[in-house]
Amino acid sequence: MEYPAAKRPRMLLSFFSIAVGLLIIAAALNDVFQSVIVPRAVGRRYRLSAHLLRRTWYLWPKLAWRLFPRDGSRREDFLAAFAPTTLVTLIAMWGVLLALGFGGVLFGLRDEFSPRINAYGTAVYFASTSLLTIGYGDIVPRGGWARFLSMCAGASGLGVLSITTAFLFATFGAFQQREAFVVLVGSRAGSPPSGVGFLTISAYADLGGDIEHLMRDAQSWASIVMETHLAYPMLAYFRSSHEHESWIGTLGTLLDAATLMMTTIEMPCGQARMFYSIGRHCARDLAHLFGVDSVIDHAGGVHRDEFERACDRLSAAGLTLKNRDEAWQHFATLRSTYAGHVNGLARLFDIPPLEWVGDRSLIASPHVVKDAVH
Repeated sequence: MEYPAAKRPRMLLSFFSIAVGLLIIAAALNDVFQSVIVPRAVGRRYRLSAHLLRRTWYLWPKLAWRLFPRDGSRREDFLAAFAPTTLVTLIAMWGVLLALGFGGVLFGLRDEFSPRINAYGTAVYFASTSLLTIGYGDIVPRGGWARFLSMCAGASGLGVLSITTAFLFATFGAFQQREAFVVLVGSRAGSPPSGVGFLTISAYADLGGDIEHLMRDAQSWASIVMETHLAYPMLAYFRSSHEHESWIGTLGTLLDAATLMMTTIEMPCGQARMFYSIGRHCARDLAHLFGVDSVIDHAGGVHRDEFERACDRLSAAGLTLKNRDEAWQHFATLRSTYAGHVNGLARLFDIPPLEWVGDRSLIASPHVVKDAVH
């Protein structure tokens, strides 16, 4: 006959296994709920996926530069592999956590199974078959709680699979929508793109009247980017498939073009003013989300001689300019409101350097930039 004192260690082990298992299940389901279902920016303190994403990306660009210090094309390919790889890893991580969690709970109820579960690994195996709704039948739950939790495991597996599948379709749909406009702006802004290049190419192609229309489309694009990237930060890590193009570079290019239209060029700028407001809001909110808020000098990161060269190019393209001294003061003030956020995002995501966006130390000289844009 077994005495109650002899049962105590087994009962404690069962309670501990069930408690730990429930915590793991709660952490996994909360992560899926916050990352996939909640359509807004959420805190990342208790989300495993957020910590994995941040810490992995901290190392990934460093590894890319170490592996391909001189081959920019292969380095970009390596950086582009981060988002898809991490997305698959997150889905696998959620599945593994659920298997481990339900395995712990079912191991605590091991006496309610036939044959009796004698090892935690066996409980994880049964939990995995329940999550995948395979059900080989080699282990059968007999007790009420065991049956109920086995059904919960199956429901969780189906739910997470369906939710993540829908999430994948939504992610790739938002990515394609974002990139279609990035390619459109790239065709109008040169390679690498720039705000000055966008305006000069439009002037040379006699598309000045179309700029306001494109700025109106840019307002919708910036709004969509802001909402989708705040809700699903993973989208920000997906890189463009075209060389010298990125969603950050496009945002910076359009903001620079809008600022030049408002301050330097004699032309209609109503839609540009609207985009400046929305684009600045987008840059500020995303910079805050990714923790790269920064403040730069009053000139907005652009020197007066760079501004003068930009004015020369605009004038050569046939655009009428305002008084340069007044335009410079106005331009520097407006650009300082968003340049720090855009450049902070550019550094974080290691985008290819542009004329006024990103790590411009990688560009040899202003003359190289000028020739590249043309």
